[in-house]
Amino acid sequence: MEITEVRIKLMDDPHDRLQGFCSVTFDSCFVIRDLKIIQGAKGSFVAMPSRKLTDRCPRCNTKNHLRALHCNQCGARLQEDRATKDNDGRAKLYADIAHPINSECRDMIQAKVLEAYQEEQRKARLPGYICTYDDYGEENYAALHDDEPVVVKTSDGAEHRIEPAAETTKRGPHIKSNVESPNSTQAKSDHFGTGIL
Repeated sequence: MEITEVRIKLMDDPHDRLQGFCSVTFDSCFVIRDLKIIQGAKGSFVAMPSRKLTDRCPRCNTKNHLRALHCNQCGARLQEDRATKDNDGRAKLYADIAHPINSECRDMIQAKVLEAYQEEQRKARLPGYICTYDDYGEENYAALHDDEPVVVKTSDGAEHRIEPAAETTKRGPHIKSNVESPNSTQAKSDHFGTGIL
C-alpha cells in the first residue's frame, strides 16, 4: 500500500490547536477525508476522522451525545459522566471512522501528512496560492435576496456573478444560485433533490 496523494487545508488561525484538515489517497484508488492535523504538547500529530459517540435515553430511546445533559427528544435529565474512560482516565467521546490497525501504518500516514502540511505552509506564503483541498462545495456562496448582484471569488481565483433571486417562496427566501462550479461536469437539468430543505 502506498500513499499517492495528500491534500491539505490550512486553518486561518495560526494559534489554534487545529492546524488543518487533510485527505489521503491510497494507491490512487481510495481516499480518506477529514483527517485533522492538531498541535499537541509534543508537536503536531494526525487525528483520524471520527464521529461523536452516543447513547440512548432510557425514557424515549432517542440517541444523544455523551456530553448531553438532557435528551434532545423528551427533555429527560441524563446522568453526567456517562462516557467510558480510557487508560489515562479521559472520557472516550469519539470513535474513529477509519484508522490504521498497527503502529507502522500510523507512523507512515503521520509522516506523509506532516510532510505535506509543511509543504502546504510553504506554498501558502507564495503569491497566488490556491488550496487544492476538496470541500464538497462548502466554499460556494448562496445568493442574497437583494437588488444588487454579488461577485464572489472561488478558491481557484475565478470571479463569479450571482444574480439576485427573482422571487421567494412562502417558506422563506430559499434561493437557488445560478452560478455553476467551474469544475462541474454534471448534467445541467437533473434537478435531483430540488426543493428539499
